Amino acid sequence: MKVQPFTIGLVQMRCAADRAENLDRAAHFVREAADRGARVICLPELFQSPYFCQMEDTALFDRAEPFDDSPSLRAMQAVARETRTYLFVPFFERRAAGLYHNSVALVDDRGDIRGLYRKMHIPDDPAYYEKFYFTPGDLGFVAFDTPYGRLASLICWDQWFPEGARLAALRGATVLFYPTAIGWHPYEKETHGAAQRDAWRTVQRGHAIANGMYVAAVNRIGFEPSPTDELGGLEFWGSSFVADPQGVIVAEAPTDEETILLAEVNPSRLEDVRRNWPFLRDRRIEAYDGLTRRFLDS
Repeated sequence: MKVQPFTIGLVQMRCAADRAENLDRAAHFVREAADRGARVICLPELFQSPYFCQMEDTALFDRAEPFDDSPSLRAMQAVARETRTYLFVPFFERRAAGLYHNSVALVDDRGDIRGLYRKMHIPDDPAYYEKFYFTPGDLGFVAFDTPYGRLASLICWDQWFPEGARLAALRGATVLFYPTAIGWHPYEKETHGAAQRDAWRTVQRGHAIANGMYVAAVNRIGFEPSPTDELGGLEFWGSSFVADPQGVIVAEAPTDEETILLAEVNPSRLEDVRRNWPFLRDRRIEAYDGLTRRFLDS
């Protein structure tokens, strides 16, 4: 079946302390995006709360939700059914006692769960203590069939790894979504902030180019103070964007405003770029065994 051009929507939002408030606001933004023509919509990483990984606290595991009994998923399933849209819904997944994932579910336009991805690459940096909370995913780099073609999602720190984007493309994904929570440390912004944000944009544009696919990154905004350091915190830099298969930025949000970012995905654009830049054709797959090793020691 030939897929016609369609509109995707990215919900760039602030995240409050109250989960119900965040779900209500996310639902409002999804409805608005749908009213403006979006057929596939993505919410930011862990949007149900402030980014809690700034500290290590076992009590925060209480925020996790079972995949088969998730208030966040139920709420968004109802909205997807109402708006007849496909939604990528990130959530903090409780798999079992002591076993948790940073996950995203794809909900279809009937409100059914179409697929699940668990974040594979888990960071451990100052104020990003995710290894304390999340087990690396074990579902691989998956892609999901939809009426809009095959779609995939990775999550935030996955953005820095070309292998994940490549495997999503090899599974047939034509659009790769990255729900994200990334920002500046206040004491780093002046000296390193511009370079950090530019690197984040550049590496994802590179994924779009190298794989001949659309890449859509959606971030939160706002300053969230550190629970443990009165001088610390994270200023989330927004800047949600969509890059086309040549890496051209076709839509971009500001750094500090809640935004519903819309962009058209044109499958014929992807076809044209891949015919002229046939990177998948020219891969030397027989020479890549070293990629399965941590490091090639001499």
